[in-house]
Amino acid sequence: MEKSHDTFTDLTRGTPVWFTLSARALPLGLFTQFLSAGSALFRDQTLWGLHGAVGVALSAPVLALLAGTALIPRLRGFGWWAGLTCGLYVTQIGLAAGGNPLPLSLHPMNGALLLTASLFLLAKVERRRAQPLPERILS
Repeated sequence: MEKSHDTFTDLTRGTPVWFTLSARALPLGLFTQFLSAGSALFRDQTLWGLHGAVGVALSAPVLALLAGTALIPRLRGFGWWAGLTCGLYVTQIGLAAGGNPLPLSLHPMNGALLLTASLFLLAKVERRRAQPLPERILS
């Protein structure tokens, strides 16, 4: 019996476009977060509003990835990474909402972990998409 990675189940059914777009949008949004925060710290204080707005908007791809892994059986192989990403996102929101300087100082580090997890998830999604379709046996 041939073993394959669990993200390679039902390759003939493909990866939903919305799932792939969510996996691609998340690291781009997080990169935007880093750019806006850095620019707000050193140049233009008005960019904190953009930083917050993008942070809230990132809930859409995070929830889409988590929902996809929970509801679509062929995407369950991504569940661990989607769950980790969601957990880090919720932690990020909690760190930003707290007024205490110590937790707030952990916000950039958690953001880096979140970006790393989102890049791993994206790599796994793209790896699944790159797999050749299994040949069908004609009888």
